[in-house]
Amino acid sequence: LIQQVLTLSSVRGEAGSDAVNIFYEKVTALTGDQPPVVMNHKDLHFIHVRQGGLYWVATTTADSSPFTVIEFLNRLTALVKDYCGSLSEKSVQMNFALIYELLDEVVDFGYIQTTSSDVLKNFIQTEAVSSRPFSLFDLSNVGLFGAETQQSKVAPSSAATRPIQTSREQGGKSEIFVDVIERMSVVIGSNGVVMKADIEGEIKVKCYMPSCSEMRIGLNEEFSIGKSQLRGYGSSVRVDECSFHQAVRLDEFDSNRILRLCPSQGEQTVMQYQLSDNLPSAPPFRLFPTIERDSGGRLLMYLKVRCDLPPKRSVCILSQELSSPDQSAELKQQSRAVEWKIPRFTGGTQLSALFKLEVPGLSSASMLEVGPVGLSFELPQLTVTGLQIRFLRLSPVQPGPSQRWVRYVTHSDSYIIRV
Repeated sequence: LIQQVLTLSSVRGEAGSDAVNIFYEKVTALTGDQPPVVMNHKDLHFIHVRQGGLYWVATTTADSSPFTVIEFLNRLTALVKDYCGSLSEKSVQMNFALIYELLDEVVDFGYIQTTSSDVLKNFIQTEAVSSRPFSLFDLSNVGLFGAETQQSKVAPSSAATRPIQTSREQGGKSEIFVDVIERMSVVIGSNGVVMKADIEGEIKVKCYMPSCSEMRIGLNEEFSIGKSQLRGYGSSVRVDECSFHQAVRLDEFDSNRILRLCPSQGEQTVMQYQLSDNLPSAPPFRLFPTIERDSGGRLLMYLKVRCDLPPKRSVCILSQELSSPDQSAELKQQSRAVEWKIPRFTGGTQLSALFKLEVPGLSSASMLEVGPVGLSFELPQLTVTGLQIRFLRLSPVQPGPSQRWVRYVTHSDSYIIRV
């Protein structure tokens, strides 16, 4: 952990000049685990969140509610992401003047004024500096004589990482992005039986339109919440729990599964949902391990991974980590693990690998310590629950050219296979 202060604002001067060093010492004093969100030093309280690889810290001497401060820090990071385009050390360094201007408008003498991007856009005058360098790959969407290509109909992954105040002269477009993001937490036993399977999903909207009176998002007509609300005659899309943003109007949700809202500029989470222990399909990956000891006393690990997705699907990034006592191959000394990286994994195929490890004093008892296996992957254009966006309509119709993008992605939050 390297100590580097990117932005510092002392609105009351109560923290003192050594507050940064105190927080750094408290964070570095804890090894292994993440530091607690709330820490104390005498009468000073440190409350922090970690976003974009950075610590966002608030200090107070009053008995403020920590949940209020955490919510404020999360909203502040969302504002910085909206106005700077992305959350990273480089973007914060390049836009420190903009961030200080945001802090001056958001907090007045320690009192929170507003975190609404619609209100702040009338006061923020500093233009954001983009940290994304020019790339020749940006020209790949342009066909002969400027004609559209098939690739130009697909939004790149970095399309929604620009500031909300980007002007048209700087390449700003009138666009709106709707992302359906799901995270899987799965535990599979050594016999191949799924012991735990949880999915947490959310629908995020990022708006780059100067004015939009209303947006209507249509979900699957068979979408149901709980087992008692199954709808339709086909395969239903079911979740256990569901919550909505306070700005979402649900007058058409029960009858037509339509969400209505007036999106503000920037990013907001429209809906969150959860599904536990009853996946509509089999887990995307299966592992078939064989662990034994050869005649020379080496540990042999033969791993075969099968991707049970449809053949047209592919996984962008798959890394498999196998915990073990001592290892060769690509060894991670800190975690004592072998990491197997697969850049692309096509559905309906399987891959195998054989690891030969020199383990001093290998015994039958030490072989039982091998495992478990953790998979980390990303599935583009796929939701495990089957949730889909039926339509995305804006009213009134926007003047001039505007684009609407809908993207799906499933991440592995924790995918553990016991061996």
